[in-house]
Amino acid sequence: MQATFLDFRTVSHDDIDPAPLEATGVELKMFDVTSDDELEARLEPAQILITNKIRLDKKRLALAPRLELICLAATGTDNVDLEVARRRGIGVCNIVGYCTQSVVQHVFAVILALTHHLDGYGNLLRRGAWRDSPQFCLLDFPIRELSGRTLGIIGLGQLGSAVATIGRAFGMRVLAARRTDAHLEEDDRVPLEELLRQSDVLSLHCPLTAENRGLIGAGELEMMKPDALLINTARGGLVDSAALADALRAGRIGGAAVYVLPQEPPVDGDPLLAEDIPNLIVTPHIAWAAREARQRAVNEIAANIDSYLSGGRRCRIV
Repeated sequence: MQATFLDFRTVSHDDIDPAPLEATGVELKMFDVTSDDELEARLEPAQILITNKIRLDKKRLALAPRLELICLAATGTDNVDLEVARRRGIGVCNIVGYCTQSVVQHVFAVILALTHHLDGYGNLLRRGAWRDSPQFCLLDFPIRELSGRTLGIIGLGQLGSAVATIGRAFGMRVLAARRTDAHLEEDDRVPLEELLRQSDVLSLHCPLTAENRGLIGAGELEMMKPDALLINTARGGLVDSAALADALRAGRIGGAAVYVLPQEPPVDGDPLLAEDIPNLIVTPHIAWAAREARQRAVNEIAANIDSYLSGGRRCRIV
């Protein structure tokens, strides 16, 4: 059975071992990248397709007549037309839990960077402000402790629950949006509007759906505290980028960190890439990307293929 990995470069920078995939016994074809011009020739013979972010819509799936299984090198499934796959009897599986530690680490890295104003103090240092100061420290930007502050979570699955655990370790009070499933007492789940008003830090961990696109817009940002932080390590489409940029410029919230944008790679003119936005950290979709997490991703894909070949349905979405 032929398996084709269309975009191995999205998980490996020459630092990930593909041996688990090779050990499945499939005839493995691996490509670092696949352009639109190369796609048809690579889809046609494939019985198993492995991809991270290549879009597989109805038109493209029609180019893969032998296809039996799509293995996503990610948790999200929004790049695959699941209904077409279902109608054609093509299995679709994703991977889960492989990057939890990496994402949680990133969430608190940016929370602490914003809370301690590391960028602002770094800029002062480079301009000589500490050298020229009459006292031993600089106090230009207010630093707040996390202990005693409220961490609001939208999406209390595995990632959101892990963020909640670390938040509690910092002494934070944890609340979650009531519509999420989970691992908190009922008293700790509140309606979205109340969550927005109470949170000192709001962290997004929900999937992007047609219903929640633009979940955090101008109205929601207005409900937040003026010193609140917004952290988005979920999907760019959950947040109205222009509204967030405006809120940060106007000082309506205290800061934000996003590791995802609505279009990736971003286009010129993306509102969150403007140079005049204060208290904003934008990172190029790297929260998940610790080397250990990327190796686990490959291991999980191999386990899904092994399961399929033995008649199992591990991590099947379709």
